Amino acid sequence: MLAAMRWGTTLAGVVAAAAARQPHRTAVEDEIRALPYRDLWDRAQRVAAALSERGVSPQSCVGLMCRNHVGFVEWLVAASATGADVVLLNTGFAAPQLADVVAHEGISVVIHDDEFTDIVAECGATTMSESVMSEFAETSRKISPRKTQGRLVILTSGTTGRPKGAARGAAPAAVEGVAALVERVPFRFADVQVIAAPLFHGWGLSNLLLGLGRCATAVVARRFEPEAALASISAKNADVFVAVPVMLSRILALPPEVLVAARTPGLRIIASSGSALGAKLTTDVLNRFGPVLYNIYGSTEVAVATIATPAELREHPSTAGRCAFGVRVEILDETGQPLPEGSVGRIFVGGAMAFDGYTGGGNKERQRGLLSTGDLGSFRDGLLFVDGREDDMIVSGGENVFPVEVEDLLAHRRDVADVAVVGVPDEQFGQALAAFVVLRPGAELDGDSVRAHVRSQLARHKVPRHVEFLDELPRNATGKVLRRILMERLPRSTVASS
Repeated sequence: MLAAMRWGTTLAGVVAAAAARQPHRTAVEDEIRALPYRDLWDRAQRVAAALSERGVSPQSCVGLMCRNHVGFVEWLVAASATGADVVLLNTGFAAPQLADVVAHEGISVVIHDDEFTDIVAECGATTMSESVMSEFAETSRKISPRKTQGRLVILTSGTTGRPKGAARGAAPAAVEGVAALVERVPFRFADVQVIAAPLFHGWGLSNLLLGLGRCATAVVARRFEPEAALASISAKNADVFVAVPVMLSRILALPPEVLVAARTPGLRIIASSGSALGAKLTTDVLNRFGPVLYNIYGSTEVAVATIATPAELREHPSTAGRCAFGVRVEILDETGQPLPEGSVGRIFVGGAMAFDGYTGGGNKERQRGLLSTGDLGSFRDGLLFVDGREDDMIVSGGENVFPVEVEDLLAHRRDVADVAVVGVPDEQFGQALAAFVVLRPGAELDGDSVRAHVRSQLARHKVPRHVEFLDELPRNATGKVLRRILMERLPRSTVASS
C-alpha cells in the first residue's frame, strides 16, 4: 500500500491501492484482452513516463478519443498520472467539430483509437494512436509519484451547439460524488459490472471510477450490440449492468428466444441514466429482469440528483426517484421561489459534485445556491417526476403542453417501437406537436390512427398535427434524441391541420 500512499487520493492512487489489494483480479476486459489490477497499474505508470518525456506535464491538456476498451482505462490513468488536465472526447465527432473542441479546450495532445486517425489528422494537436500508446506501455521507465492531478473534463451531451466542458477536480472528488449512488444502489466490493454506457460520458465514467475504487471488474466493448451485451452479462455472471435507456430498449427488442436463453441469475443491478427512461420501458425491464432496475437522474453539471429504486419504479414507473445522499433538489417558479409539492416548476439541484462552471467560461443558472438542470418537474410524496426540458414545453392555443406525455402514451402501443414528439410552429395555435414514430417489424399504422389514439386519451391541444414514420430515431451516444435533425425533416411551411 506504500505506492498508493505516495500517489495520494488521485485516480492513480485509487488504481495503485486496488493493485495492492487485489493484484490478480481483473480490472478491465474487452473483446480482445483483460488486464488485472497489477498489470493495469504497471502499464499506466510506463505510459505516463513516456507521455512525460514527450512534454505532457501539469500545464498540458490531453484529449482522449477512444471507444470502450481496455486502452481507454489504461490511458486515462496514465494521462491523469502526469498531472495534466484530461478532456474526454466524443467518439461521434466529425473532424471540424473535433478541431473546434480542441481549440476551445486548449488541448495539446490527442490520444486516439486507430480508427480515428483521419478524423484527428487536422485537429491542431499532437496525436498519439493506440499503436503508439501500446509501444509506450513496453518502455522500462515509470513516472515518479505525485499527490495532485489535473482536472477531468467531461463534455456536455447536449444535442445542439458546441459541447461545453464541465470540469471536475481530482478523481477522488468524482468518486466521492458518485458514492452518493451507494446509499441507494447495492454495489458490492469486487463485483463484476458490464458497462455498456460510453466511458467518455459522465454516466459510464462515474461507474468506471466507482468500480476502480471497490476493486470491481469492468467488462466493456467498443461498440454496443444488444445481443452481445446480453450474452456478456450471462457469460460473466455479471452483478451490474450499466446502460442508457435506449440500450435497454434494444435488448428487450431482441427475439423472444434470445431473451429466454440468456440466463442472468447473478444480475442484482441494472443502473440506467443519461436520458429519460420512460414508464413503459421501466415496466418492461422490471418484468423481464425482476426488481433490479435503478433509475438515476442527473446531468454532467449537477452529477447525481435523484435515484429511483426497483420498488419505487414498480409503483411509480415514471418517477426519477428520491434525492441522493447529500443532494438537495428544489422546484422553483420563474422568480426563484420554491413551489409546493405537486406543483410543476423548474428543477434546481445542489450537492458536493455540482460543477464550478464551464471550462470556456459561463455557468448554469443558479438560484438559492442551486444549479438549474434545464428540466421541469414536480415532487409527489417525496418522489421527483420530470415532465421534460424547459425548452421542449410548448404553448398550444394558450395551453402548456409537454411532449413527453404524448411520447409516453404512444410508446405504450404494441405496434410502436420508438417515438419522439417535438414542438413546431403553427399559424393557428402558435405551436403544435409533431410525432416521429418507429414501428415494430410487421406493424401497420398511419398518421390518422396515431392522432385518433392521442385524441381518445388526451386533450385536443395535445394531438400531434404532424406524424412521420421513420426506420429509426437519430440519437447521440447517450441515447438522447437529436431533435434538431427531426426538425430539419419537417416541411418549412405551416404544419397542416389534423
